[in-house]
Amino acid sequence: MKKLLLAASVAAMMTLPAQAADYVIDTQGAHAFVQFKISHLGYSWLYGRFNTFSGDFSYDADKLTDAKIQLTIDTASVDSNHAERDKHLRSGDFLNVSKHPKATFVSTKIVPKAGETFDLHGNLTLNGVTKEVVIAAEKLGEGKDPWGGYRAGFAGTTTLTLKDFAINTDLGPASATVQLDLTVEGIRK
Repeated sequence: MKKLLLAASVAAMMTLPAQAADYVIDTQGAHAFVQFKISHLGYSWLYGRFNTFSGDFSYDADKLTDAKIQLTIDTASVDSNHAERDKHLRSGDFLNVSKHPKATFVSTKIVPKAGETFDLHGNLTLNGVTKEVVIAAEKLGEGKDPWGGYRAGFAGTTTLTLKDFAINTDLGPASATVQLDLTVEGIRK
C-alpha cells in the first residue's frame, strides 16, 4: 500500500505544470549593472552607468517565452566618472531628471534564438517617452549560491537613438546613438 501511495504521489507531482520562479535583481550585492557607451565625436568611447536601479523578473527555463522582467532606473544616478559631465547629462539637454527622475523597462515578449540567446522585447520609458526596444540577450547561468539561495543571471544589449527619446542635443552623427548594456543577476524569492 505504501508503494502504491508513493507511486501515486510521484505521478501527481510529475503532471503538475512547472511554475515560473520570481527573482529580485541583486543590486545590493552589486551583481547587476546598467551601463552605456556612446561615441565621443567619433574619436573615442565615453562609458557610464546608472548606480541606482531596481527590478525583478519571473523565469522558468522550460518556458522562456513566459518570462517577464521589469526594471526601474533612477536617472539622477547617472555616473560617467566626471562630475561636470554628469551634471550636464542630468540637465534638460539629456535626461532631464528634474522632470523625469525614473526610466523604466517592462518586457512584452521574448523570442528564443539559438542556444541560450533570445530577443527581449519591451517598452522603455526614458525622458518621458515610451518606445518599444529589443534587447539581444543571453542566459549566463543559474544555480544554487553558497548562502543557500538560488540565482539566475542574464546579459543583454541594445542601441537607442537619442532623438527617439526626445534627447535632441546634437553631438554629431557619430554620437546619435547610445549602446545600453544590462547585466542582471536575480535571487529567487
